[in-house]
Amino acid sequence: MEGKRKRKLSVAIITFNEEKNIGDCIRSVLAVADEIIVLDSLSTDRTKEIATSFSKVKFYESPFPGHVEQKNKAIGFCSNDWILSLDADERANQTLIQSIELFLESESVYADGFKIARLTYHLGRWIRYSGWYPLRRFRLFQKNAATWVGENPHDYIELKPGSHGKVMKGDILHYSFTDFSHQITTINQFSSIVAYTRYAKGERFSLTKTIFKPFGKFIEIYIFKFGFLDGIPGLWIAIASSFSTFLKFAKLYELDRKQIERPSNIRKDYGKNE
Repeated sequence: MEGKRKRKLSVAIITFNEEKNIGDCIRSVLAVADEIIVLDSLSTDRTKEIATSFSKVKFYESPFPGHVEQKNKAIGFCSNDWILSLDADERANQTLIQSIELFLESESVYADGFKIARLTYHLGRWIRYSGWYPLRRFRLFQKNAATWVGENPHDYIELKPGSHGKVMKGDILHYSFTDFSHQITTINQFSSIVAYTRYAKGERFSLTKTIFKPFGKFIEIYIFKFGFLDGIPGLWIAIASSFSTFLKFAKLYELDRKQIERPSNIRKDYGKNE
């Protein structure tokens, strides 16, 4: 099938201690990838061993300055004009692989980037509401037409002015959390990163936001984004999202009052480029 292709594809993945995920992630894109870039932030598990066992993988290592910065660095290692960006806990489903194959074989390039839906598996089911699906974002894009932006760790691809985007059929399957405890651990970590990043940019603690924003987040997720249709998992997601919002402001309070210099659960190399 590769002989019919009009263009080549690089797949970019960033990792840190992803030995449980990286193999499945790589296998899901082997059929369409001409090269797979794995940029690792100094893992201490078997991530490197597993990733380098695939012949298409080019493995690089670098300290972790932040999600946006690391993903842009991974793009820089890609040698092809077209890039598919995945996290290690994501997989391309068969419909998406077929859509990518058709695009690579197409005579004409009719977009600079493609938005792809992401479907997350959590608490024993696929979450189809709660603001989690389809949540389409640009993931397949032309290298010179896109860049990662956003507030760490909530990054997203932005096309450059004048670029044209379309939607591609298929889903990125997201195995984000092993259980609810894992979700809470992630919320704790990510809220620390957000608070630390916002404080560095000059944001300061607000009691009013701390009181009202978490309540508003619950209503948004559970009512306006139909989280109630996801059953009990949808309720847990809405409550956890509300708690996450509270944590960001609570940790901003610590930073603003000079009680801490940085949250204790942020990696020591966070913010370092080299």
